[in-house]
Amino acid sequence: MRFVIVTGMSGSGKRTAMKMLEDIGFYCVDNLPVGLVDKFAELASLPGSELTKVALGLDARSVGAIEQLPVMLDKLNSSGYQVEVIFLEASDQTIIKRYKETRRVHPMAADGRIEDGVTKEREALSDIRGRATYVFDTSTLLTRELKEKLDEIFASGDSFGNFRINVLSFGYKHGIPADADLVFDVRFLPNPYYIDELRTKTGLDQEVRDYVMSFEDAGIFLDKLEDMLTFLIPKYIQEGKYNLVIGIGCTGGKHRSVTLAKGIYDRLKALENVNVRLIHRDVKAQGK
Repeated sequence: MRFVIVTGMSGSGKRTAMKMLEDIGFYCVDNLPVGLVDKFAELASLPGSELTKVALGLDARSVGAIEQLPVMLDKLNSSGYQVEVIFLEASDQTIIKRYKETRRVHPMAADGRIEDGVTKEREALSDIRGRATYVFDTSTLLTRELKEKLDEIFASGDSFGNFRINVLSFGYKHGIPADADLVFDVRFLPNPYYIDELRTKTGLDQEVRDYVMSFEDAGIFLDKLEDMLTFLIPKYIQEGKYNLVIGIGCTGGKHRSVTLAKGIYDRLKALENVNVRLIHRDVKAQGK
């Protein structure tokens, strides 16, 4: 049975995510008391049960302290359940704006101030966020984009045991990806932007790749990064993590980061039981 817990900040889109999971075949239960999670898991996994995919929505509305969710997660894992945790979040400003637009009361704002409720909830959920399998920041994420992410993870038909890696190139001038687990800065390498014939090209072009990889430090970087990741990945899998986002950043996200992201992607593809995807976030952005 595939067991998913959907949690995160109030106002971050958890209900929307639950509806999307339901659309792809999950049996969804929202706002279940934390103390009943293990009982539900036990019933859902009884012999003869037709449930193969289950998603539970747990947040500040749930009966029982949400701070107990990490304890419950440990209990489930020790009982043999392989639990995936989706954590949805958004910036304070985004959440406050959403609550003001809907005129709803934040579940942890006892005195009516949304700001205080957001701060209190973020502190209460800090532990479970750090242990989440997937973290999605919906501050600027379109509903369609969230659906694409969930479909990729839960409706692609890939084996449950696969460890997913997204190698993501980006430009620091456009911001560090909010969902990155590991971030590596490759601005120590010479910038092809300052080479006239390479300026308008990207790391998708062979000429740029050849230029970047002509520097010995580029190869050394890939060797050391590969060595570290081959050490870390089995440790992450052992701890129950199923998804890893590796950010490779340069100034504009067009030349060096694209080249080295492709380089580490090619090396990681050789690993067993690992599903690797290459994403170039800013390759079409303007500037260096």
